[in-house]
Amino acid sequence: MTARAADRARYDRATAQLDAPVAIVDLDAFDANADDLVRRAGGKPIRVASKSVRCRALLERVLAREGFAGIMSFTLAESLWLARSGFDDVLLAYPSADRAGYAELAADPKLAAAVTVMVDDPAQLDLIDAARAGGGEVVRVCLELDTALKLLGGRVRIGARRSPLHSPAQVAEVARAVARRPGFQLVGIMAYEGHVAGVGDAVAGRPLRSRAVRLMQAAARRELAERRAAVVRAVREVVPDLEFVNGGGTGSVQHTAAEDAVTEIAAGSGLYVPRLFDNYTSFRGRPAALFALPVVRRPGVGVVTVLGGGYPASGAPGADRLPVPYLPEGLRYDPQEGAGEVQTPLLGPVADDLLIGDKVWFRHAKAGELCERFDTLHLVEGDAVTATVPTYRGEGHTFL
Repeated sequence: MTARAADRARYDRATAQLDAPVAIVDLDAFDANADDLVRRAGGKPIRVASKSVRCRALLERVLAREGFAGIMSFTLAESLWLARSGFDDVLLAYPSADRAGYAELAADPKLAAAVTVMVDDPAQLDLIDAARAGGGEVVRVCLELDTALKLLGGRVRIGARRSPLHSPAQVAEVARAVARRPGFQLVGIMAYEGHVAGVGDAVAGRPLRSRAVRLMQAAARRELAERRAAVVRAVREVVPDLEFVNGGGTGSVQHTAAEDAVTEIAAGSGLYVPRLFDNYTSFRGRPAALFALPVVRRPGVGVVTVLGGGYPASGAPGADRLPVPYLPEGLRYDPQEGAGEVQTPLLGPVADDLLIGDKVWFRHAKAGELCERFDTLHLVEGDAVTATVPTYRGEGHTFL
């Protein structure tokens, strides 16, 4: 029996009394992935990206482990909810226009001490001030650095379009705007190198593209390490007591951690290890988050139909954004139908071994987006479900 076949047998036994669709997290794999992230971080603390987990119980579990400290959140409403729930170090990774949230933040000493908001434009400070509604608490601020690699005098750009702050001078200018403005405290710098951390460099069947990605990423790492260090020096001239410099992502943990200027690493997807990480050479994790759909039809030889399945991930549309049929091995989508809204046909000789009611296990293309489809996660240890915990959705929250 292969390792994957053994996993399927375990998951089927653990969930034998549960009707599909159902989602699980294999805690042995989750914990092993956490240990691997800590190893690759080389002693620097890891801030957990909540959008990649979206389950309070699992956030608490990983933050109780040595090597993890703090949360990187994705909306202001989520940040405030987490702070009210007892998480005392929450960095909002994206600028917000949530006026009601800012009013709540500025009026509550506990929330203001726990939450740091993201800024890359003085106009965002104006919005926060206009939203205070009389709240006088100091708002903690982090500046985001644009990590994109620019070539040919800026005519070629590689990297996500996030912050407009690219040069040390630009970041220092906004740092000065924050420092001289009452009611704000600049505490950190963040830089997410998505073109390094979030792009696979070993795409099956595409060796030339994979080599080009590796060359690009090597060049991007060198350029960013030099520029990030210069940015940190420039900002520390304005704010000498800067608390943190955050960088990285699951796919670049060890590279970012090697930079002296970086004080902490961001990672989250590496805990679940979705299918997009199958295309990386920098690390190998264990798939920890899966969902199962039930076989409801057997339309013909070599075909079964499962209920549901149309759970695409965000990003540029493509086949790599679809969940992948994982267990049993050997199933594939019908290219004429793909993953359906209500039902999904699956092809392959192994389909003939499946019976009505059997489970087919899938891996989502990305990490936390799976939790937007399920109210609960069943936590598996060995071949048993040892706990059932709510996702954000299960607690009544869909923050974005």
